[in-house]
Amino acid sequence: MKDINSWSFDSFRLNEVSEGHALKYVGFELFNRYGFMDRFKIPFSALDNYLTALEVGYSKHNNPYHNVMHSADVSQSSHFMLSQTGLASSLGDLELFAVIFGALIHDYEHTGHTNSFHIQSGSSYAMLYNDRSVLENHHVSSCFRLMKEEDKNVLQHLTREEYREFRNVVIEIVLATDMSTHFVQIKTMKNMLSLPEGIDKNKALCLIVHACDISHPSKPWHLHERWTEGVLEEFFRQGDLEASMGLPYSPLCDRHTVHIAESQIGFIDFIVEPTMVVCGELLTKMVEPLVSLPPTDTLFPPDKQGEGAESASPSAALSPLPPGRSGSNSNGSNSIRRLPLNYCGKLEIPTPWMKFLHENKASWKERAAKEEEERKKAEAAKAAEFTK
Repeated sequence: MKDINSWSFDSFRLNEVSEGHALKYVGFELFNRYGFMDRFKIPFSALDNYLTALEVGYSKHNNPYHNVMHSADVSQSSHFMLSQTGLASSLGDLELFAVIFGALIHDYEHTGHTNSFHIQSGSSYAMLYNDRSVLENHHVSSCFRLMKEEDKNVLQHLTREEYREFRNVVIEIVLATDMSTHFVQIKTMKNMLSLPEGIDKNKALCLIVHACDISHPSKPWHLHERWTEGVLEEFFRQGDLEASMGLPYSPLCDRHTVHIAESQIGFIDFIVEPTMVVCGELLTKMVEPLVSLPPTDTLFPPDKQGEGAESASPSAALSPLPPGRSGSNSNGSNSIRRLPLNYCGKLEIPTPWMKFLHENKASWKERAAKEEEERKKAEAAKAAEFTK
């Protein structure tokens, strides 16, 4: 967990060393670092039971992509966005809790199929949620239902007002991970950024988690390539099922015709890179006003900034079983609320995702060129065979 503050965090490696418990380890680590255990009086046993139940749900359909590693990755990426950019300094404890919780649960019991598949096939999920954000509604509804069981209720000590606010924000965050809302979210945020008024905080948090949900092309190549293999295999399995049901192939789901490199270049150009650019702009707009505030002990000292800056929190012990629960502490949130200032006291928000996006796109372009050359050779060979 030493790289928990790095944009290059490896959920695959964590899942290997934790023997399949990446979600639980990241969950405990973040709840400890943010001081949620003490601040919201969360019983250790309840959190342990809840995270265990989440892992069971994420493993239900044996998905190659939407699994415990994806939950851990999105949660850790959301943590980076909060803690390493200064954003946490503009948020209250309940908002921080909602972001981390929403990231953890956002794909619970994902079936490995798209919303479009559920709607086209008339699945029970589509019937239940009236074709509207089918999976996202299921994820968030099921996760709140889990807490109806007393031994899993991590929210049992929230006040009525805190519970209502928390639930509203979490629902908004999870529903905003529906890709059908993507372009509306981007357009809305761009409009907000162009106006002198402040940014709607909930919409900003929704976009941050959504960005983290689709961020794998902005991670180092060795991670991005594995995520790409997983998500495409999940798409291809859906395509196989669609073919067996007599349904038309959904986009990117026909394993016989998809050009992988070209699909990733398009994903980066039209979806991921524009999203990360907007995220960088909204982070700057939300954090810049804090720089002029009187300095406090929550600001980054000069040697604690940038990508991979390690938290000074005393709760950095390996999760999920910190000795004596000492990882949970009331000062945890203080180590999260820091501003990334340089030696001159100027704001320098780290954006490591841009470097990786450009590197990965270049790698895909090289691969696309090779694939095109191989296709031409195959076509030429086929034509020559035909003329014999």
